[in-house]
Amino acid sequence: MFTAKSPAELPDRDTVLLMSGLDFMQAMLRGEIAGPPISGLLNYQIDQVEQGRVVFRGTPEFAHTNPLGGVHGGWYGAVLDSCMACAVMTTVPKGSVYTTLEYKVNLTGGIPLGMEILATGIVDHAGRTTCVSHGEIRGADDGKLYATGTTTCLIMKG
Repeated sequence: MFTAKSPAELPDRDTVLLMSGLDFMQAMLRGEIAGPPISGLLNYQIDQVEQGRVVFRGTPEFAHTNPLGGVHGGWYGAVLDSCMACAVMTTVPKGSVYTTLEYKVNLTGGIPLGMEILATGIVDHAGRTTCVSHGEIRGADDGKLYATGTTTCLIMKG
């Protein structure tokens, strides 16, 4: 996967609508389509993609800390929102798009700076107009749980 550095590197709406969500996500994983700029800013990338499930791999850095030096809750939230929504994307049919309606995050522990994590999003319900998924952030080496989340997304015809 490569991260878009300019708007011109992002796929246009027509390109997105010509592919199923699963095909789109797999093309991003293979580096055929640019990943979103936020993944570069927050230091995470797609690691695995399958129908209804996406895994990101990432590492929080000093730039992602709050004033007390801990990993900012917004980092957890953005990574979970991304993996849960991308899991939803794998269920979106050709000719449709999605957007997040709401998401919730629960932090269960402080991620040490520089520690690699895996953020997994899994679809629980894929309907015609809404999709629900859940996610978790775990240490890549120790499997320790650091956060959980849920999301609801709206599916729209292109």
